[in-house]
Amino acid sequence: MADVIIAGGGPTGLMMAAELRLQGVDVLILEKETEPTKQSRAQGLHVRSIEVMDQRGLLARFEAEGRRIRAGGFFAGLAKEWPERMDTAHSYVLAIPQQVTERLLAEHAAELGVEVRRGCEVAGLDQDDDGVTVELADGTRLRSRYLVGCDGGRSAVRKLLGVGFPGEPSKVETLLGEMEMTVSPEELAEVVAEVRKTQLRFGAMPLGDGAYRVIVPADGVAEDRATPPTLADFQQQLRAFAGTDFGVHSPRWLSRFGDATRLAERYRVGRVLLAGDAAHIHPPTGGQGLNLGLQDAFNLGWKLAATVNGWAPDALLDSYEAERHPVAAEVLDNTRAQMQLMSVEPGAQAVRRLMSELIDFEEVNRHLIEKITGIGVRYDFGGGHGLLGRRMRDVGLKRGRLFELMHGGRGLLLDQTGRLSVAGWEDRVDHVVDVSEELDVPAVLLRPDGHVAWVGDDRQELLGQLPTWFGKAADRAAD
Repeated sequence: MADVIIAGGGPTGLMMAAELRLQGVDVLILEKETEPTKQSRAQGLHVRSIEVMDQRGLLARFEAEGRRIRAGGFFAGLAKEWPERMDTAHSYVLAIPQQVTERLLAEHAAELGVEVRRGCEVAGLDQDDDGVTVELADGTRLRSRYLVGCDGGRSAVRKLLGVGFPGEPSKVETLLGEMEMTVSPEELAEVVAEVRKTQLRFGAMPLGDGAYRVIVPADGVAEDRATPPTLADFQQQLRAFAGTDFGVHSPRWLSRFGDATRLAERYRVGRVLLAGDAAHIHPPTGGQGLNLGLQDAFNLGWKLAATVNGWAPDALLDSYEAERHPVAAEVLDNTRAQMQLMSVEPGAQAVRRLMSELIDFEEVNRHLIEKITGIGVRYDFGGGHGLLGRRMRDVGLKRGRLFELMHGGRGLLLDQTGRLSVAGWEDRVDHVVDVSEELDVPAVLLRPDGHVAWVGDDRQELLGQLPTWFGKAADRAAD
């Protein structure tokens, strides 16, 4: 019996599995597809996801196959400069196709000993006080202590749980695919620039190997969105918006997406949890979907591992929903707003012009980009210091960098006083005595996901917070 079964081997599932394995949890991924995806619907990692990769020692792999960009335009396509003075050591977006992200995460998970079984579709589940029984489409039954549904917007796990998925259905649909063209790059660029003056859901981006990533509004909303569009559909819509189909041919993959916006009513039912698109769907405006799923996994992984390993406080696993559900709700709201701003209706265009003026203020621009990139998130840990509940940015220390100390996925006390202690929690929390010119507080206690759990220099206050996130002290620390 596995400790945890994960349904879905996309970025969220792979990240989840790796976080669990860092803590020695036995993990099995069930993926219904027989081969890795060849589609790259997502095209990059935002700042918080870049920080996540750095915290786990993976960033060099991703940067070797990606490209740093600091272009504006992530909020509703409003073409503004990348903001200055962002609260991060990684003030950029990493352009990297989803296909590559999945491959790198799969390699990381494999190095940690994660087993992935392909061609395994979840068809049923049943849970009791001791675990979860998962039934596959071929009748095979598997047993685990916990199950995590990372199986996408049409999640079988969510449906089998009977968890509600309220929200709005798609009102508009967009075609997306990769294909070749016969038109010259100069003519393509000229036509695309003209069309995008009024239609922001239109574009054609060269991929560097003879193919182009094409996006164009669809003709209505398909009754069955699971059925991919045809090349003829693209040709028809390209001619409708641009007056030419650019000679598109030889498609590599074709897909469609809508603007449906839904959020699961619950993220946990007993021993079964939801993460990524299984818990929330929204339009891809701002490029937040894949990143939101990775960050769900980063929040849940250490908490579920602590539960499996027996040291989690009673409320720790429930804090996953308490923290991440509001984050997803905010993402849904900002994508709703962006879709309105991208409408061609006169009223929406008037609001768009006003928003464009407001974003010229540096503070507004920074606020919106920090929202899109995930570094504006602050979990509600109650009142206290301004850092409390926020993730800690990477800071330089006398003996290296903060994120270099977090590769193992453990808690960390960064102590600039040298007078504190984590005695009794050494198996869960690292105590680092070092100083940073970038940190103006005596000490910070960081959870394994890098969020600040305590700030100060009072040992009794620290002893009051350690059990909240890291359970009871070991018996040997009875003094």
